[in-house]
Amino acid sequence: MGWLEEGFADGKSFIHRLDPRVKTVVALAFSVLTAVADRLPALLLAVVLAMCMVACARLPARAVMRRIMVVNGFVLFLWVTLPVTFSGESLFHIGTLAISREGVRQALLITLKSNAIIIACMALLSTAHLVVIGRALGRLHVPEKIVHVLLFTLRYLGAAGREYQLLSTSMKVRCHEPRTNLHTYRSYAHMVGMLLISSYEKAQAVYAAMLCRGFTGKFCALDDFAITATDFIFAAFMAAALLGIGLLQWA
Repeated sequence: MGWLEEGFADGKSFIHRLDPRVKTVVALAFSVLTAVADRLPALLLAVVLAMCMVACARLPARAVMRRIMVVNGFVLFLWVTLPVTFSGESLFHIGTLAISREGVRQALLITLKSNAIIIACMALLSTAHLVVIGRALGRLHVPEKIVHVLLFTLRYLGAAGREYQLLSTSMKVRCHEPRTNLHTYRSYAHMVGMLLISSYEKAQAVYAAMLCRGFTGKFCALDDFAITATDFIFAAFMAAALLGIGLLQWA
């Protein structure tokens, strides 16, 4: 798990102490509602609400901005393409290119939606360990096979990453220099094949070890989740806030 960043999972804010089931449901409802909204007032309220949640979670501003900038790097591409490819009323011209009002509006809507969802998920989901989120999904009656696939994927992405780093280092030690030739393509194909083989063998060994320890398809935990008054208050507040977004969208 160390290969995956969980820098926000350990904290002392009330957001960190919320029941992960509540945070998961709220994050899902917020994301769906924000994704289907297409009016600026509703999306602006969603962004403000997401920023308030990040502030309440007391997440480090620099780390939050770094993650937001990664997302907006892709959004920037939409600002370059949508205004000149979306048909509609022209706002102005840049040379022979017409900047359409509808294209600018669509780029703005996507920007607000993506930022609101990412910020809210950072505040709600990143403030719990990934394994805890997986357990919460199981308590919310998500099919156990899906939960198991999620947990094993999160658990062994780190192992696959370390194996890749080892193979990559081995190639560098042998003076391998990536080039656009057949030898480079063949070398990387061999590396991917070795990575798949080692991952398969590790999976077989882990599965055998789990069977030896009596694994019957369920993960056991020493502690369980408990809904508190803070969870009820937070859920009620978020329900009212989401209702406000819905009213601004459809009223």
